[in-house]
Amino acid sequence: MAGRYSARILVVFLGIALLFIVVSKNAFAHCDTLDGPVVQTARMALAEGDVTPLLKWVQVADEKEIRSAFQKTLAVRTKGAEVKELADMYFFETLVRVHRTGEGAPYTGLKPGEAVDPAVALADQALESGTVDKLVGVLTNAMANGIRQRFQQASETKKHADESVAAGREFVEAYVVFTHYVEGLHANIKGGGAHHSE
Repeated sequence: MAGRYSARILVVFLGIALLFIVVSKNAFAHCDTLDGPVVQTARMALAEGDVTPLLKWVQVADEKEIRSAFQKTLAVRTKGAEVKELADMYFFETLVRVHRTGEGAPYTGLKPGEAVDPAVALADQALESGTVDKLVGVLTNAMANGIRQRFQQASETKKHADESVAAGREFVEAYVVFTHYVEGLHANIKGGGAHHSE
């Protein structure tokens, strides 16, 4: 019973760790997207004229800059549709830049919503729905498939590793890929992951 429980915990932790491995660099810049949570919060804040919900996305030291940009944006966005669009985009760019800088990450501009990695979209859905089961399932399956594929390649090439130098090198290449993959998974489990990791 305890072994089964431990195995489930390990699977959950491996699934979470995989999030930090399979997610591309763009996904770590999820907050850089027009459909990301920072810009979505900004859209609502501008519509309601209240900057307060945005302040959680920035450091205390950056509040003044965001409050100022917010007020400037509100002041000009009433001057027509084109001006509103430009003002909003100016504010989104400012907010996301300040947010990314506050977490020590580079800012490379806003990206379209489709730049969001599917795993990150599932993470957002999990928070909205209040259940993480689908995310854990998807990531656990992806991790298991990644391990199995690399193991299969290493295992097959090992059978022929001593037949020739070329075959031996093929095995070593597959072995390195397999062990580095597993090592990377384990390192992420032990160390977690930063939002702005590369």
